[in-house]
Amino acid sequence: MPASIPLLFQPLTIRGVTLRNRIAVSPMAMYCADNGYPVPFHQVHYGKFAMGGAGLVYVEQAAITRTGRITNGCLGLWEDGQAEALAPIAAFLRSQGAVPAIQINHSGRKGSAQRAWEGNGVLTPENLAKGDESWQPLGASDNPFSDNWPVPKPLDQAGLGEIRDAFVATALRALKAGFQIIELHMAHGYLLQSFLSPIANKRTDAYGGSRENRMRFPLEVARAVRAALPSDVPLFARISAVDWIDGGWELDDSVSFARELKLAGVDLVDCSSGGNLLKGATNSNLTRSPGYQAPFARRLRAEAGVMSQAVGLIRSPEFAEALLQEGAADIIAIGRQMLFDPFWAHHAAEALGQTGAFEAWPKPYAWWLEKWSSGLRASGERPAA
Repeated sequence: MPASIPLLFQPLTIRGVTLRNRIAVSPMAMYCADNGYPVPFHQVHYGKFAMGGAGLVYVEQAAITRTGRITNGCLGLWEDGQAEALAPIAAFLRSQGAVPAIQINHSGRKGSAQRAWEGNGVLTPENLAKGDESWQPLGASDNPFSDNWPVPKPLDQAGLGEIRDAFVATALRALKAGFQIIELHMAHGYLLQSFLSPIANKRTDAYGGSRENRMRFPLEVARAVRAALPSDVPLFARISAVDWIDGGWELDDSVSFARELKLAGVDLVDCSSGGNLLKGATNSNLTRSPGYQAPFARRLRAEAGVMSQAVGLIRSPEFAEALLQEGAADIIAIGRQMLFDPFWAHHAAEALGQTGAFEAWPKPYAWWLEKWSSGLRASGERPAA
């Protein structure tokens, strides 16, 4: 091990949890759950990232209520049986040295939709004929996500209390399942973010209008969840730092919101963007470049004094390390690049000179790979990176 360890591979402690490195697998919905329950796919899908060396593995957004799902294929944590079904996944992640985290969410006005690969749009008669169910979405206001989408039912005071309590109950189920970090999904146009954005929030009561009012309900949820969690359990929040829409949520708003989240007991803000446009869950309509969202994480970290997570087309270990060295973020989240290479973290360690004989790989792999590597070296070949 070299004398100087890159920041990417230095441990990070947040409250009572220590990550072995600063590499996270970003939460990415797979849309293949069965009635909210994980299937064998999920065990293999998440397990390979932990075996691949990531320090933090987020399980995709889990719905806090049945009608809080985005699609019929979304994971849920609205009942105890789902926590029991997720427990083996969390346990395996820990057994491989990763910290298991889970993102919890309510879909809001984007609920009752198709799975991504079916079109990511409104449910069709064909979807319903195959067994999918539709439901009444809820929202901050009664304006639909887009033309021809169902009109959401605005939440009244009683409904707001029920949603807040459901977030709390879901977070506690996640702890029972063995997850060590809880992330509140406040991004991508889903329920909590729809309160924040003036694009979606047209309320005239205490939860609409001014930025302070629009932040009120997401902050109430954050405070309630923080109060229910043990003090050693980290609480994160993913936000859309900007809407990418004229007249929408802007970065200055996010700085103010991040300050309030920190006061509410949120330990880290996960900086994504977009989601209030029809074209995809985040911002697929944009021309994106490597690290295009990192400036959001950098500014929130500097101006709000809160830990941040950078995500978005961060593909190389050298770039990830540079972002950490520049103070842009505390954790680097890798998404689709992890789907392409689930062992990205181990390969990054090799690229940055942190391993020489597969020391950090799972022992059954390391034993074989060292023999393979030795054989290649003996023949004059070099193992492919």
